[in-house]
Amino acid sequence: MDQDQQAIKAALRYRMLSLEAAELTTAKEHYESFIADAKLDDLEQHDNSEIAEARESADLAAAFDHPVKDHQAKLDVLEALDFSIKERVEPGAVVGFGGRHVVVAVSTVQFHHDGVRYMGISPQSPIFKAMEGLAAGDLFVFNGKEVTIDEVF
Repeated sequence: MDQDQQAIKAALRYRMLSLEAAELTTAKEHYESFIADAKLDDLEQHDNSEIAEARESADLAAAFDHPVKDHQAKLDVLEALDFSIKERVEPGAVVGFGGRHVVVAVSTVQFHHDGVRYMGISPQSPIFKAMEGLAAGDLFVFNGKEVTIDEVF
């Protein structure tokens, strides 16, 4: 079973890296687009509306700078994280409970692998904090409901 679980974890890590890489690419494209729109040609005269549009594009580029850094940070975490088999809920663990499956690493959108739906969660998330250190068969309370951990690997 450990080999199967390790193969699943490797595939999940790869999928999460792919998701974040795609998000990073999109954020960079938006950032670069707004930066390009913010530049005015120094050789020409510009009216107030062109200057205002350039300033607005610069502000939007600045807003996209944060997502670029956020997605890069998530990629860095995923690349450095120990995805070995776990017995307890900790970073790098896959946790199944109540028909749901989460990967403790970074927050992601939901995604599928072999017909199972997963979602990445951050170690700073409230649900992780509720189940941190627990093992399969242990109970935790989240949103006022008692939940049993079905599996950890």
